[in-house]
Amino acid sequence: MKAIIDCNNFYCSCERLFRQELKHKPVVVLSNNDGCIISISDEAKKLGIKMATPYFMAKKIIDEHKIATFSSNYNLYGDLSRRVMETVKTILPEDCVEVYSVDEAFLDLSHVDPLQLYKVATEIKARVELWTGISVSIGVAPTKTLAKVANHLAKKDKKGTRCIMVLNSEEKVAVALQKTRVGDIWGVGTRSALKLENIGITDAYQLKQMPEEWCRKNLGGVVGVRLSKELRGEPSIELEGQLKNKKMITTTRMFGVQVTEKNDIKEAVATYVSRAAEKLRRQQSAAKLITVYVVPKEEGEHVKYRHGPMESAYIILPAATSTTNELIKPAMQLVEQLYKKGNIYKKAGVVLSRLEPDTSIQANLFVADSVNNKRHLMNMLDNINFSMRDDIVKFAGAGTKKDWKMRQELRSYRYTSRWEELKLIQ
Repeated sequence: MKAIIDCNNFYCSCERLFRQELKHKPVVVLSNNDGCIISISDEAKKLGIKMATPYFMAKKIIDEHKIATFSSNYNLYGDLSRRVMETVKTILPEDCVEVYSVDEAFLDLSHVDPLQLYKVATEIKARVELWTGISVSIGVAPTKTLAKVANHLAKKDKKGTRCIMVLNSEEKVAVALQKTRVGDIWGVGTRSALKLENIGITDAYQLKQMPEEWCRKNLGGVVGVRLSKELRGEPSIELEGQLKNKKMITTTRMFGVQVTEKNDIKEAVATYVSRAAEKLRRQQSAAKLITVYVVPKEEGEHVKYRHGPMESAYIILPAATSTTNELIKPAMQLVEQLYKKGNIYKKAGVVLSRLEPDTSIQANLFVADSVNNKRHLMNMLDNINFSMRDDIVKFAGAGTKKDWKMRQELRSYRYTSRWEELKLIQ
């Protein structure tokens, strides 16, 4: 049996954790640069707030009902996510936990007695909520897709299910699939859902009855076959356990202001390269190719959130590297190539690809050992920045003022990762 544990309204739950007066109040969390709503509490949903609505369009309702509004606080969310996942691992073996996203993890419960599944799920939920303060829902079923269905229904009726649903019989699976619209099935996109509804397949149970070959032809080949098997209770998407190393690493942000100066773009790109290089070293990899892209504001733009086509350029490096300054230098050359005077820029990003293990990097016989072995210096840099936070040691190219930095006007304190922002109790 498989299970999925999902944090309820995760970003909102994180904000409420240190603001108990908001426990039963409407709360929303905004995306980068306070653009759109990306997390909504149940109370806010009842007031008509919808996911992905631009902040300025929802502001009238927010002000009218005094809805607590926060900028994204990724330091807080990331730390609380880690605590949730580590808590789960105190109950289950580490190789039985696959962290799927910041607020979800798949669990392998194949070693659990079928009669004890609900009890184990209840124990996991109780411990996570007691140790972290984050409320969760758990769905248990024979496959990952069915576990997602169970979790979706558990969250839909939180009082009736107590946020736990176990589908451990064919009858329970059939009832759950009949209650699930095709658009709510994990892996079925918006276009596929419309296509299915147009031919009369409106719920997951109807889709389960379709022949495997039909799913192959109409739902993306192998992907469709896997979905068909999963709905029939045949595991086709296995638990991966530990996350695999990424094949490419991307760092990107919208600018907090409209940027016109080349130096501002260089500072932003240098900052993004530093962050990407840190992620690269964390998985003990090195990159052979670096791509930089910028997104200009569309000419004659009237809509606040529209932008023009992305412009990009890349450089293949002489040798794979994870050393920050060796990546910043070619990135600056790419900015010189991309920048056009007079343009207004809204976003920039960096992509590191053609990754290989850093242990396979060949040393240069014609330079000193200190030049070849830069990993020690980079490790020291990473350790200092991790312990002191806020990139206290950085390369000059990343700048100091950072006027272009992402806007977070409503961000709460980073209660769990900054000494100076600890919660004060009076």
